[in-house]
Amino acid sequence: MPSLGFARPALGAAPHVTDAELVCLAVAQAHLGYGSERRWLRAAPKLVGHLFPRLLSQPKYNRRLRALSALMLQAMRYLAEHTATSFDVVRLMDSTKIICGMSRETVKRSNLFGYCGYGYDASHSLYFWGMRLLLLVTADGLVTGFALFSPKQHGEVEAARMMFAVPANRPAPGTTVVADKGFRSRPFATELRDLGLTLVREPYENEADPGVYPQWLRQRVESVIESLKGQLGIEHPGAHQPDGLFTRVIQRLLALNTAIWHNWRIGAAHKRSLIAYDH
Repeated sequence: MPSLGFARPALGAAPHVTDAELVCLAVAQAHLGYGSERRWLRAAPKLVGHLFPRLLSQPKYNRRLRALSALMLQAMRYLAEHTATSFDVVRLMDSTKIICGMSRETVKRSNLFGYCGYGYDASHSLYFWGMRLLLLVTADGLVTGFALFSPKQHGEVEAARMMFAVPANRPAPGTTVVADKGFRSRPFATELRDLGLTLVREPYENEADPGVYPQWLRQRVESVIESLKGQLGIEHPGAHQPDGLFTRVIQRLLALNTAIWHNWRIGAAHKRSLIAYDH
């Protein structure tokens, strides 16, 4: 993928499955709802064997995919930049849980200790052990920014600061960022204003309501997260290593951006629809 700044060294034998083919297989795995790599590679010959006659064993697939996480991240950003809604002047911001364990024994054995933490999902009255994923998306669900963070070590506002500290995550100056009431912070709003961004958030009950918060956009970002959790399975990635967790999260975000980009290309009525990709 030279156009994305990635190229294999000229030395050594060419791989039987190219990096581009492997990334396409990873996107297909997410679209078809296979959370388990072993189940996916057993089903792949029947489902996509006519497109990818050469496949890898599960250990090689896992190892090479983790090595390609940076390439998948670049591809995700490339598709976002080449989709019409990336030029919109509105972004939606919200976070969702990434569950990596539910029992004390799982936590004790996990290699994610130190990265994950205990968190609480108020909307589902659920305690979990894992990470949270902060997303910055367009109104049609295109992911233009994200941050993975431990719910024990960082709050949402601090995670948002980390996200906007990465230039690739920032929308153009003049963009309005719509968020929920959890992002109440006058210093944070000032920091965004210094970047040329305007924060519009849902007011608390004890605050005066200026009447500018668009409730329908709040429902839209929740719908985007449901798409990621439902068909794409981002809530339960099944990872046991830090690099594996990052890879599986990026894999799902890339799959969502790929579908939206392609739906724009073919003129589909519903740009975030994944129905055409699940069978």
